[in-house]
Amino acid sequence: MTATPRTLTSRLHSWIEELRHSENQLTLFLSLVVGVLVGLVTVAFILLTGRLAAHMYPAGGAGWRRILVPTLGSLFTGYLLVRYFPFARGSGIPQTKFALVVNDGNIKLRTIVGKLLCCSTSLASGIALGREGPSVQVGAGVASVIGRNAGLKVEQVKALIPVGCSAALAAAFNTPIAAVMFTLEEIMGDLHATVLGTAVLSSAASWMVLHFFLGDDPLFHVPAYRLVHPAELAVYAVLGVVGGLGSVAFVKLLLGMRARFLRLPARTVWMHPVAGGLLVGLLGYFFPDVMGVGYQYVDRVLNGDAVLKMAVLLGALKIVATATCYASGNAGGIFGPSLFIGAMMGAATGGVAHKLFPGVTADPGAYALVGMGTAFAGIIRTPFTSVIMIFELTRDYTIIVPLMISNAIAYFISQKLQHATIYQALAAQDGLHLPTHSHAPSGPGNVTLAMRTSPPMLPAQMSVEAAMRQMKDSELDAWPVATDRGLGGMIRRADLGKAIAAGSDGITLGSLLDDLSAGNPTLDEFPHIHPDHSLHVALERMGTSGLDVLPVVSRANVRQLMGIVALDDVLRVYRVLGRPSRTEPGEGALP
Repeated sequence: MTATPRTLTSRLHSWIEELRHSENQLTLFLSLVVGVLVGLVTVAFILLTGRLAAHMYPAGGAGWRRILVPTLGSLFTGYLLVRYFPFARGSGIPQTKFALVVNDGNIKLRTIVGKLLCCSTSLASGIALGREGPSVQVGAGVASVIGRNAGLKVEQVKALIPVGCSAALAAAFNTPIAAVMFTLEEIMGDLHATVLGTAVLSSAASWMVLHFFLGDDPLFHVPAYRLVHPAELAVYAVLGVVGGLGSVAFVKLLLGMRARFLRLPARTVWMHPVAGGLLVGLLGYFFPDVMGVGYQYVDRVLNGDAVLKMAVLLGALKIVATATCYASGNAGGIFGPSLFIGAMMGAATGGVAHKLFPGVTADPGAYALVGMGTAFAGIIRTPFTSVIMIFELTRDYTIIVPLMISNAIAYFISQKLQHATIYQALAAQDGLHLPTHSHAPSGPGNVTLAMRTSPPMLPAQMSVEAAMRQMKDSELDAWPVATDRGLGGMIRRADLGKAIAAGSDGITLGSLLDDLSAGNPTLDEFPHIHPDHSLHVALERMGTSGLDVLPVVSRANVRQLMGIVALDDVLRVYRVLGRPSRTEPGEGALP
């Protein structure tokens, strides 16, 4: 007997209710759904970008298009980003990590639409950025929208974010294993994260969608390489040094230029992307291979079509073009450009080595291949992902050992010369303080166990004598000071005493804080702690800053005071000063 539509509907509702009550089954089902949907969205993103580019640059088009199109394209997207899609700027990786760590996994549908529209327009017009980073934010956004509309709890929605990230990168790069590795290594910061199984499932589903629509071709077609002589490993080590130094130069240039753009008046933000579009257009008029992500030229270099002078020139121009495009606020990522930059550095290094030692070195294409992973490891700072990604992109295993040597050296140099990773530094420039791997939880718990309500902040205009009178009977050794931007720092009783003893007529707390900051040039900003930091980190910060009381601030805004944590409170949690009281640390902590 055939089931009626009403019967089928009731069965569907019953199955959905069973899924809701079985968390494991629901997670697996949603991981498959996210993988398929993200795969479809990513395929649409790739096809849309290609179609737009074909219309903007028709075959036999005039050279002036290479100047006009990226300039107008960046002007158009700059207006959209400021007026409608403020969270779609840049690569999307820092924004994704912020959504996961701070914003309860919340990424709005509006941001997804804006990212797709702005990135498709930017990349099609020739902006020297890539699609992979934006795809990660889009994938995370799709997962967030599905999770929130399915009525999942906050923790369940947050668990879907890395699922969407791995699915997006698997389809955008055609690298399902590297996509999972990047999600664990960069997004989660933990190679042993519990989302491994669901990330693998969504990555595989997305990859199958990609292959169904776009075929099975790898991103690059690479001839078989082999190690010509054991001494060649020394050349790969030199490539690691070149790649490390080049990566640091690129990161510092990008961050320095972006800091300058951020200091410009807010009313001009919509025009900033034009600087990147115009520069790319002018460079592209003479050197078209600088435009876009440049995968076609990389494929030629990998197959031996490399001229030493051109490789050096294009590598240098790509560093400048990509740094300017990203720093000026265009929508796009740095994954793809980092591969281009690495390929040029590798081809240049290999070209020199092959001229000097032709009998013991391979073709420059082999060094270009290793250079791609080397630059990725130095710029993005995910060495495990880099090795797996190059293997998946090229499907050539014979180059793995030289790649590991070169990657390790580039990663070490990058760490020493640029302490913060590029995504941490970009987030910090935007006022977002993302957790680092070194701040993983340890000990009895995090700062919320010891956090207490902050006393009223002292105004920066208050005199040091008035502040001393107000703090005289307080048990706290330091109090927060408020400026026009919010929290300005902590002022110690001892600092007030020294200022009064030295003659403090007319000295305000604000000027005293400025003097103290000038005396500590190694501090980027006032010492602080975040609620999710471990108590071990709190003790370390107290030791390095000399403060017994630290402000607890939001990761979204370091000037937003959430509470304070005192040394005695931490010691009570560690049971050094006795059992914690129900009315002492933790009571009244602000949300």
